[in-house]
Amino acid sequence: MELKRVVVTGLGALTPVGNNVAETWDNLVKGVSGAGPITHFDASKFKTHFACEVKNFNGTDYIDRKELRKMDLYTQYAIAAAKEAVEDSGMDLEKEDLNRIGVIYGVGIGGIHTFEEEVANYTLNKDTVGPKFNPFFIPKMIADIASGQISIMYGFHGPNFTTTSACASSSNAIADAFNYIRLGKANVIVAGGAEAAIFEAGLGGFNAMHALSTRNDDPERASRPFSASRDGFVMGEGAGCLILEELEHAKKRGAKIYAEIVGYGQSADAYDMVAPDPEGNGAIKSMELALADAGLKPEDIDYINPHGTSTGLGDVAESQAIAKIFGDKDQNKNLVVSSTKSMHGHMLGATGAVEGIVCVKAITDGKVPPTINLDNQDEHVANLDYVPHKARDKKVGAALSNSFGFGGHNATLVFKAV
Repeated sequence: MELKRVVVTGLGALTPVGNNVAETWDNLVKGVSGAGPITHFDASKFKTHFACEVKNFNGTDYIDRKELRKMDLYTQYAIAAAKEAVEDSGMDLEKEDLNRIGVIYGVGIGGIHTFEEEVANYTLNKDTVGPKFNPFFIPKMIADIASGQISIMYGFHGPNFTTTSACASSSNAIADAFNYIRLGKANVIVAGGAEAAIFEAGLGGFNAMHALSTRNDDPERASRPFSASRDGFVMGEGAGCLILEELEHAKKRGAKIYAEIVGYGQSADAYDMVAPDPEGNGAIKSMELALADAGLKPEDIDYINPHGTSTGLGDVAESQAIAKIFGDKDQNKNLVVSSTKSMHGHMLGATGAVEGIVCVKAITDGKVPPTINLDNQDEHVANLDYVPHKARDKKVGAALSNSFGFGGHNATLVFKAV
């Protein structure tokens, strides 16, 4: 069976550095940090007081007010990014076979804020008025509801489900969408991820693990991938969405084509619940499988957007894994690696989709965003070109994106110029 080719024909983003793709990309290229004091709740009693929040978001700009109250914030974010991507794709839905359009969206946690609110309300009232829950509690909270709500909004009857693999969730969603289309099971899939976990339980849980930066006096410089002075990741939130489409279908309708998705790799560390394999074996396998699937050699990759979270163990293991496959900057002078988490933070279940968009934009615009805050490179990370501080003009013919999640889930995507 001959596999079909799959291209990207639409992009949508809602991030801590921009409420659409254009704003997000512009600020990433400028090296703007999205970090600041938490506004969603009073974080003063927590170890960490800051995060990379979405700014000036108004759900009614995207969703009818009556429907909005039925949705957790993460679903609202998902819909916002999906609407931009669908509009950007230029599809005339009246002419499309909606049975051949699907939605696959990733989320790491889901409706954690809804869960918090409902449990708090129950605890407060159980001894006076008895158990009292909102009738929308379960459908607001469950992780699969974002993909369901997007399909309801547009009437998309194709494959519809959610991938949950922690911080690899939306990369796995894109990989699954890629497979469904190249196997001929759909013409178009709305693929991406969303997360909105910057609330008490999310922040407190990650603080308890000692996973977050506590650089409260300097939030904008707290996310410092590959830096010797890094002290943990910075929580982010938002959504990213890519319209994946079968190449001939896209050409037939005269769609603009951003890039082609040509391969993916998936693996498990099978090592620890939260720590990466220190030898980077799972990351190596994921990248090797992605290259093989894409039919590319290591020297064909011009840019890597790494997982690059700014954690002590993760940055070392991943960078050394990259160097083992691609060579360090003395051996491979073409390859550049930059972590945009230094600006938008770790968007958890949304991060793979947003970083996939970054790879696509690097290909189309010939620019690579920087790794900001890299003042003093850790001697233990591999000697790679991390594009410190300032964006760089560079022709990118092929780009690779890594996403690694708690539980040892590894996912790698490869995008290529058409």
